Amino acid sequence: MKVNRIAAAVLGMQMLTSVAAIPALAAGKSQTLTGEVSDAMCGAKHEMPGNAAACTRGCVKHGSQYALVVGDKVYTLQTSDQTALGKLNDLAGGKAKITGDVDGDTFTVKSVAAGS
Repeated sequence: MKVNRIAAAVLGMQMLTSVAAIPALAAGKSQTLTGEVSDAMCGAKHEMPGNAAACTRGCVKHGSQYALVVGDKVYTLQTSDQTALGKLNDLAGGKAKITGDVDGDTFTVKSVAAGS
């Protein structure tokens, strides 16, 4: 009986490991999305007076992260790459095409280009 418990425990651990790996594999798939560059605090609806670009830049300056609005979905953009951050600043309030890894509402940025 002791052998059966050990075998069941090992099988259970293997199953948990296999199930845990599935989201990690799916999350690692690179995607390209086109949308409006915003900030995570405002999303699709800017609260500051003025235009979307000024609001986005102001919110980011005060600690918010850049975001990409695609339809009614808002992705928080993650990057420490200064070139990508510079492009996001330039494209604030406008369209961008971003390539990276999506995990839920978080988009880890690999590249940024002007969108059409």
